[in-house]
Amino acid sequence: MRGTDREVLAGGGVNEVVRIGTTVRRPTGPWSPQVHALLRHLREQGFTAAPSVRDVTADGFEILDFLPGEVSNYPATPAAASVQALLGAAGLLRAFHDATAGSALTAATGWMLPARTPAEVVCHGDFAPHNCVLDGHRAVGIIDFDTAHPGPRLWDVAYAVYRWAPITAPGNADGFGTADEQARRTRLFCDRYGLDAEARAGLVDAVTARLHALVDFMHEQAAASSAAFASHLAAGHHRQYLGDAAYLAEQRALFEEHLTAG
Repeated sequence: MRGTDREVLAGGGVNEVVRIGTTVRRPTGPWSPQVHALLRHLREQGFTAAPSVRDVTADGFEILDFLPGEVSNYPATPAAASVQALLGAAGLLRAFHDATAGSALTAATGWMLPARTPAEVVCHGDFAPHNCVLDGHRAVGIIDFDTAHPGPRLWDVAYAVYRWAPITAPGNADGFGTADEQARRTRLFCDRYGLDAEARAGLVDAVTARLHALVDFMHEQAAASSAAFASHLAAGHHRQYLGDAAYLAEQRALFEEHLTAG
């Protein structure tokens, strides 16, 4: 990427994201003022693993700092699939949550996604390898906060372990690992995050609920004339998520054994 003045960044499944020098330009939405307040709050709290807001243009684009590094798509790159990246991602998510806990942002309205109770923290909403920046095998940054919204820590952790373990059925080409390996990685993520025993007991149900909520959101957005989400449905992404949810239900005992062992 060095020496390139303008580059369309990979992984923008809904919006086109363009890097221009040391900045990133992205389209804004009605939720952007809250996202910008969140990013400024993170800086005030000393959390530097998220981009800073530089400006909003008259034609509706936000200008953010570019976070250098690599971002994986699917299937995951070897770096993104590493245990080191998984542990670093879990630590980043915990630090992000802790920086928002108890802030006025957890009571704010105007986010893209509705708040969920209890509003313990601001959830990222899409914490996954495609929204984490890696330096080698180290997770060093978080990007794309459009889906941020107040909610329980567990709601965000549920989607994070789904993507990072990953909790994917054998037919899902985006995933890897046996059920036992996935369950072990889920435990490692939760250990590094510091998820308590009560939340671990509810994690399997939370992942299932999170995937069904994602499918519902995809249908809602497609019905509201979102071409991006309509294309995702046409490609069968919703069937993939529902298949993974059914797979997790089948493997519940194995995952819960790993989560509660010791």
